[in-house]
Amino acid sequence: MYINIGTLKVDKQLEELINKEILPSTNIKSDIFWKKFENIINELSPINKALLEKRDDLQTKIDNWHKNNTYDAKNLRPYKDFLKEIGYLVEEKEEFQISTENVDEEIALQAGPQLVVPLKNARFALNAANARWGSLYDALYGTDAISKEGEYAPTKEYNKKRGSQVVEFAKEHLDCVAPLKDASHKNVTSYFIEDNQLKIILKKGFLTTLDDSSQFVGFRGDKKSPSAILLKNNNLHVEIQIDKESFIGKLDSAGVKDILVEAAITTIMDCEDSIAAVDAQDKVEVYRNWFGLMKGTLEENFEKGNKTVLRTLQNDRVYKTADNKELTLHGRSLLFIRNVGHLMTNPSILNKDGNEVFEGIMDSMITVLAALPDINNTNEKSNSRTKSIYIVKPKMHGPHEVAFAINTFEMVEEALDLPINTIKIGIMDEERRTTINLKECIRAAKERVVFINTGFLDRTGDEIHTSMLAGAFVPKTQMKQQAWIKAYEEWNVDIGLECGLQGKAQIGKGMWAMPDEMAAMLEQKIAHPKSGANTAWVPSPTGAVLHSIHYHKVNVSSIQNELKNRTRANLDDLLTLPLLKESLTKEQIKLELDNNCQGLLGYVVRWIDAGIGCSKVPDINNIGLMEDRATLRISSQHITNWLEHKICTKEEVMNSLKNMAVVVDKQNENDPTYNSIAPSFDGIAFKAACDLVFKGKIQPVGYTEPLLHEYRKLYKRG
Repeated sequence: MYINIGTLKVDKQLEELINKEILPSTNIKSDIFWKKFENIINELSPINKALLEKRDDLQTKIDNWHKNNTYDAKNLRPYKDFLKEIGYLVEEKEEFQISTENVDEEIALQAGPQLVVPLKNARFALNAANARWGSLYDALYGTDAISKEGEYAPTKEYNKKRGSQVVEFAKEHLDCVAPLKDASHKNVTSYFIEDNQLKIILKKGFLTTLDDSSQFVGFRGDKKSPSAILLKNNNLHVEIQIDKESFIGKLDSAGVKDILVEAAITTIMDCEDSIAAVDAQDKVEVYRNWFGLMKGTLEENFEKGNKTVLRTLQNDRVYKTADNKELTLHGRSLLFIRNVGHLMTNPSILNKDGNEVFEGIMDSMITVLAALPDINNTNEKSNSRTKSIYIVKPKMHGPHEVAFAINTFEMVEEALDLPINTIKIGIMDEERRTTINLKECIRAAKERVVFINTGFLDRTGDEIHTSMLAGAFVPKTQMKQQAWIKAYEEWNVDIGLECGLQGKAQIGKGMWAMPDEMAAMLEQKIAHPKSGANTAWVPSPTGAVLHSIHYHKVNVSSIQNELKNRTRANLDDLLTLPLLKESLTKEQIKLELDNNCQGLLGYVVRWIDAGIGCSKVPDINNIGLMEDRATLRISSQHITNWLEHKICTKEEVMNSLKNMAVVVDKQNENDPTYNSIAPSFDGIAFKAACDLVFKGKIQPVGYTEPLLHEYRKLYKRG
């Protein structure tokens, strides 16, 4: 049901959310809000449409070039000249430094893990917001970060031998965080504060202190017998919790019951990739949750162990300094919000012509409106202390699209009476035209940019779609060994540092997709801070706790200082297409198809049938992977490419889809709500998966959203 407001038709659910819940918490009158919103929609929609048409025009020209020319990686000049001629590759202008101001320290000064969470799920959103602080003991005990073999295996009751391994690991981490003079935290029997310093007694009665006394920044309780010691290293805090009467504290020589670490410094609340929001009902859930986070009042009840648990936002953490002054640390992760990109429209609002409005424009206006309680200090628990609103903008293609996002933000600020540059932007470097023009993209947002990052899945999906006609691509399993990927990851850091992001903005890296493989994450993900990235994505609060270890071992600021002197990554490497050079056996082709089809179906059935945008989905080897729409994009585009170049046949793909449907059914057999795909193969989810592959060539930029939304709406209609 739509309500007529000016020339707009607004779904009644959305109209009630804005008029009855959000606007009353502001000083903005309803009629003024809607009139200004209507003007923004009318002015920006034609520009948005033209930008999408430009994407299509460029793709047509690139397709035609590949039809009429042979791509030669050894002689890229003709290809590069062509990309410049059509405006796909733009000229770099003079050097510059970003001038973003009023940036919270979590972004500007602290290097640490970042969560991305579906905003539609209030419980997940709260868990992520509260993941600023987490128990190192729990994260180690509950995961394979500590060996689960033999006598160290988790048991129904507390396994003391496993616990001793946890404590040993954690005390070694303390030795890294805040080393003692000629001693280890393993041998401490007492921590206390005397003469405004932290002092430590060791097992043999010796007295020692920290190597660097400035690392002690606060405590709780009594100086002679504190209940908590607060340490700081690389701008991250660690709290030693002491309680000699607690179950764990009794077993520890110093009475340490836990080590609390600062973990998810920032979190992206996602309106896009990780959720399935296709209509007003869905969008209202998303906006209401964001509004609750910004007011500080979001809460959720859920069942756990036959009990109803109420989840709310954590309070700030209060300590005393050595000279008895109060020290307050933020208790929650600093929240970004990821708006939808420029492509999709949404039926929540119809414009003057009766067409769905662009969802990205709608998100900009409504998510900023919902953040006003935080800007105006009318909330119970703050987010930004610098009164900024942080919007991550995905799937933008080149500097003109970034400039359009900035123009949108300017109009929203004017409409809502906000100071210029209140809205900050995160630029996701996940499209090929953005990557190769990254410097000019940042220039377009130089007063607002607070974030750039890389994302393997979407970026590879666009790599395949853009160059679909150039030839067959290497198997997906070989993609990370290709020259363009290494160049892409380095280029992002190089350009970010060149443009002055250090000390003002985040340079981010992608997701660790295996939430159950924490030992492997501890071993491998240290590569991200070592690469000069001051944040990287993790799949869970537990993952954030463990990834925080890397930021104590690596001083990212120092790494960035070193990297400023290296030669920028090579553009020619970025433009070297990962084309297949050798013939593949039938077995190799089948394995690749099965891997792609299983991943495709495993995710599609959750998106279409359950409306779950991101979840842990078992892969073909039954390893749980955090999957979202980017997974579909790379898998579907890869199969489409192989069909285009006759590496496989449509019959072979359909056989793989049907065989993998049986596998996916088996993987979901314990879910009572699951709709089986086989043996009928006529369900909505299976049809969606087939279309993603067999219509993949004609999908805009290879995106999965148009088909997913169409089929999800069909499923919801019953």
